[in-house]
Amino acid sequence: MGIAENIVKVKARIADAAQRANRKGECIALVAVSKTMGVEIIDEALESGISIIGENRVQEAKQKHADLKHKAIWHMVGHLQTNKVKNALKIFSLIHSLDSLHLAEEINKRANDPVDCLIEVNTSRESSKNGISPADIIEFHDSLTRFDRINIRGLMTIGPGWAIEDPEASRLCFRQLRDLRDQLEQHSGRSFSTLSMGMTSDFEVAIEEGSTMVRIGTAIFGPRN
Repeated sequence: MGIAENIVKVKARIADAAQRANRKGECIALVAVSKTMGVEIIDEALESGISIIGENRVQEAKQKHADLKHKAIWHMVGHLQTNKVKNALKIFSLIHSLDSLHLAEEINKRANDPVDCLIEVNTSRESSKNGISPADIIEFHDSLTRFDRINIRGLMTIGPGWAIEDPEASRLCFRQLRDLRDQLEQHSGRSFSTLSMGMTSDFEVAIEEGSTMVRIGTAIFGPRN
C-alpha cells in the first residue's frame, strides 16, 4: 500500500473515531511525522492531502525544509534543545514540546514575534520521557506569563511506551491531559484549544478522549529507516 492509500486509510480511521465520540473528523488536525523519511516520500504525502509535517530534529527538518518541492506547515514534535531554538524558529509554526523555563526563556529571547507553543506534559510519568509533571502544570503555566513572545495554545502528551501492545493503556493519560486542560482554562480564564495527543498506536483512543491534533508517522510512511 502506498503513501496516498495510507493517508486515505488514516483519515477514515480519524473520522470513525471522531464519530464514536460524537465529534467531527475535520476538527482533528493530522500531523504527518516524517522523522528519517526522505524528501521524495514527504513530497508524495503533501501531494496526497497532507498539509502539516512534524519533525523531531531541527537539523533534519532544516535540510528537508530547503529541499521539498511542495510547501508545508511545519511542527516541532520532538524535544527541542535550547541551542537549536534559533534555527527552529525559522522553520516551525508550532512547537509541541515546551517543557522547561530554560527553553521558554531561549524562545522568548530569540523570537521576533509570538511563538505558538504547547506545554508538554508527562502524563505517563515515565522517567525516559520529557515533559512537565501533571502536578506542576498550573505553576509552570503561570511562570510563562512573563514571556511576551510565548503563546500557549494548549497541551501535548505521549502515551505510555507499552501502548503499542495495549492502546487502551494510553486512555488514562489522554483523559488526564484533557482534564488538565480544563483545569488550566478554569484557572487562567483563557481557552486552550489544542490537545496534541495520539500517535500510530493509539490515536483513535486519543480522539475518543478529546484530541484535536494527532501525530502519525508509521501508519502513513511505514516503519522508520
